Amino acid sequence: MSKELVVNYENKPCYKIKTRNNFDDLAASIKEFKPDSYNKICIVTDDLVSPLYMDEVKAVLGPICKVCINFVFPNGEASKNLSIIEKLYEELIINHFDRQDLLVALGGGVVGDMTGFAAATYLRGIDFIQIPTTLLSQVDSSIGGKTGVDYLNFKNMVGAFYMPRLVYINISTLKTLPKEQFESGMGEVIKHGFIRNAEYLSYLKDNSDIIKAMDMAALEEVVYGSNLVKREIVELDPKEKNIRGYLNFGHTIGHAVEKLMEFKLSHGACVAIGMVSSLYLSFINGDITEREYISGVNMISSYGLPTSVSGLKPEDVLAATKSDKKMVGNKVKFILLKSVGDAYINTELSDDILLSGIKIICK
Repeated sequence: MSKELVVNYENKPCYKIKTRNNFDDLAASIKEFKPDSYNKICIVTDDLVSPLYMDEVKAVLGPICKVCINFVFPNGEASKNLSIIEKLYEELIINHFDRQDLLVALGGGVVGDMTGFAAATYLRGIDFIQIPTTLLSQVDSSIGGKTGVDYLNFKNMVGAFYMPRLVYINISTLKTLPKEQFESGMGEVIKHGFIRNAEYLSYLKDNSDIIKAMDMAALEEVVYGSNLVKREIVELDPKEKNIRGYLNFGHTIGHAVEKLMEFKLSHGACVAIGMVSSLYLSFINGDITEREYISGVNMISSYGLPTSVSGLKPEDVLAATKSDKKMVGNKVKFILLKSVGDAYINTELSDDILLSGIKIICK
């Protein structure tokens, strides 16, 4: 089990995505881009991942640096804020970290986003690598250099585009992932098929049983297939000026649901709900057929993801979409499908049409 991709930035090789089934190749992978070693390394993780993998990763990284420390914060979206970042800065300052040192993001999307943001802003930029341990982070958030924190309950409102030096994916970490978090990751996986690769979507549909059974070979194909889609899009549009926006399929309404539900639903679950709305809007806009809409909803449901949400008023969801950072002027920047596997940006949907798409998911 060993696959690699090179991600280019501004038409030049920037970093590798390595897929393995252990941490054995991690030190050698760092040596590839930093032959003279780092002086200090700080492993950043949360209190759920730390007991699982901290000792193992520290044992691998310790021999290639003089000092290896760790920074552990409480798990969850509630920790994704500037207060925790300040504590990380303090830890780095106390331990005299400089621009020749390295941050390691060991964990899911929250860990990766926060570590990347700290790396981008500490001393105006130091190196960091991603070691994503959740399906969501392995297929999506660890790739492309988006970093950031939430601010005043607005998701990812403060951040920077800052590229990692390496993304090292150990597929076997998915074995310790709770079922809900695996399903959450599948929300982003399915999204990649909808927006860019109908053949990949068919693979997910035809192999759902072995994927849900956590067959390692199948999971490698899932992760690698999603990585191919994500790499293609971020290479073409690294700072989300155009088609990188396609990756937000399901996210505009999904983020609104996530916020209104006070983050009680997983990110992938909210994206799944948002995708149902986007599929319906693509159908009533005349882009996809009713059969394709129904098939898409069934596909989402087959992986244990929700297709609706209870207790929310459609008008409140619409209002929340308009506080999304993806607004263009006073219009919602919405991602729809021309066909399955072919996304596009639509900024012309009226409030009435958007409400019809929101009512479909509000039960």
